[in-house]
Formats: sequence, C-alpha cells, structure tokens
Amino acid sequence: MPLPRQVFIAVIGAGGVGKAFLAQLSHLASNLSRSPGAPTYLSLILLSTSKKSVYHSDYKSLSNWEAELQNSTTPPLPLPQLADYLVKAPGKVVLVDNTSNQDVADSYPPFLKKGISIVTPNKKAFSSTYQLWTDIFSGAANGTGTGGYVFHESSVGAGLPVISTLKDLVETGDDVRKIEGVFSGTMSFLFNSFQPVSGGGGKFSAEVKTAKEKGFTEPDPRDDLNGLDVARKLTILARLVGLKIESPTSFPVQSLIPKELESCSSGDEFLSRLPEFDNEMEELKADAEKEGKVVRFVGSVDVPKGEVKVGLEKFDKSHPIAALKGSDNIIAFYTKRYGDNPLIIQGAGAGGEVTAMGVTSDLIKVVRLLQ
Repeated sequence: MPLPRQVFIAVIGAGGVGKAFLAQLSHLASNLSRSPGAPTYLSLILLSTSKKSVYHSDYKSLSNWEAELQNSTTPPLPLPQLADYLVKAPGKVVLVDNTSNQDVADSYPPFLKKGISIVTPNKKAFSSTYQLWTDIFSGAANGTGTGGYVFHESSVGAGLPVISTLKDLVETGDDVRKIEGVFSGTMSFLFNSFQPVSGGGGKFSAEVKTAKEKGFTEPDPRDDLNGLDVARKLTILARLVGLKIESPTSFPVQSLIPKELESCSSGDEFLSRLPEFDNEMEELKADAEKEGKVVRFVGSVDVPKGEVKVGLEKFDKSHPIAALKGSDNIIAFYTKRYGDNPLIIQGAGAGGEVTAMGVTSDLIKVVRLLQ
C-alpha cells in the first residue's frame, strides 16, 4: 500500500489572485487528502505579502492564514533566506508566486536548482531577458535540468489553456505557422465598446474612462495602453515555438498613448487630457467602417518569418476576433494539422478567479509529478 505523501506549499502574494488561489487551495487539499490509493496532504507553511509574512520555524501548517497574516508583524523574508527556509522543509516544496514582481521572477533559477518547484502567473519571469528564460528552464526538471518543476499557464490568458495547448501542438510535432489574437481583457473590452460590430460606440477617451471605472484597467490606464502587457504574452508564446525573442521591447509594439501625454504626472491627468486626441481614433474607426471592418488591438507571431508584432489591425465583421464580446480573449493557432481553420481558444482572459484556476491546475500537475 503506497504511503501518504505530504507536499508543502509557500505562497507569495495575497491580493485578488492570491486570495482566490488560497480558497481553491483549501478545496484542492480537501480533495487530495481523500483520494483513493495514497492520499496527498497539502500543507500551507508560508504566506507572504510585500509588507509582512507568516510562517513557523517548525514548518507547522497555517490553519487560519487570514487571521495569522492580519496579526503578523513579521516582515517578508529576503528571497535568499526564503529559499534557505523552504529547502529545509521536511518534504517536497512548491512555491506559488502570485505577484508580478521582477525580483521574485529573477530568483526562480536558484529556487529551482535547490529542488523547489514553482507555479505562477508572473509574466515577468518568462518575458524578460532571454537569458532569464534559459536559466529558468535549464534548471527545471521539466526543462533540461534536475531541479524543481515550473509551470506558468496563467502567464498568458489567465485560466484559458493557451500554453498547455501550444506545448501539446509543438511537442507532438505539429507545424505552428501563426499565432494571432486578442490577449488583453482590457483592450478587448475597450475596442468592443469603441467599435461594436453592430456600429456606433463611444469616443475612445470616454471608453477608456468607462473601462477604468469598471475595473478593467490598471490604476493608471497607460499601463494597459502602452501595449507592453500584450507584448509580454506574445514573447512567451513566441519562445515556446522556438523563437529566440530577446525581450518584449525587441519587436514592434504600438502604444496607444499620445506622445504628448506620456509625461503626464498621473493617470487622472492623462484621462482628463485624452479627449484632446479623440479625432485620430475616430478617423481610424471611420476608415475601418468604410471597408466594412472593425479595429481591434491584437498580437501576432509569424513563425516562419520569426516576426512578432502588437498593435491595431482591421478585421472583417464576420471574423472571430471582430465578434468577441466583453473582455474575452481569443487566441488562434494556425498550424499544418488544422489547415485553413485555426484551433481557437476563447473565454475570460482576466480576473482573480480564472487566473487562480490556472495556477491551481498547475499546482495539481506538479503534485502529480512529485514522488
């Protein structure tokens, strides 16, 4: 009879995604402890935010993490000390990084080499320098190394199975020719409102303001409108098909921030001045309408040419990208096997619950791999 297993979980980040993940972790732990055969016990041993943390020197499980974190006055462990703490745990450890922090991302290679597995939605780890990408996967057990495992499904498309699908296509020998889609829930909502297929739509500045009020944008909308978030996701997908993309600024990325507003001192100042530049976007909309098309903000990877780009494109109103609703993402894989009809993945590409679902499903993969 196989012996019960224990896997220790450490979590960095307890914001929207972090809280949703911790709720899902509780559900998963309950299921795994009752599984037939050898039950697996998940034990939350550390929870850390940017300001404080909670953990015990004897690796005792955090049974009431919310209250313990709230009452804690312990500062977060510096990353090297965190690695030392986790590597001494009496069993296999998975670090769940629910942040978008570059310093945490930069520390993945030493964590993995110490045998600590990582699951994360942190795009910065996989879209920064190509050297960091190489260092991560050369140390990971599911790369070319012998360390911990690393999975990052939620770094593109939140809970949508974008990365796992692309990996399956590549690893089973399909010829991926092109990847194209709407990769930002913010940009999706914005352009579906700005130029609906049925016609009409508001002024661009008004739609940006509405998107911010509904919580679809970052506190400063320029962090969405500069296109870098989409560029990071395209960098990750391009690398997965074998392109050596150096960084998300090494290919054309169209920013929708008027040059004159790049130096605004705040997001509020930016929003107050954006109406001054509505005419340019209205012209784009009118030109597309004359052609029976709509404008959308998309990213694409042309694999044979090795080209990646992010920006505005016009699409026929019958095209799946044009017909997208709300803040949904859509990703189309054009491959040899799928011929003229691409493999399409579509659905909610943002939000705490669906992003956390991608993280939790990655955790399940790691738990199954850990022996």
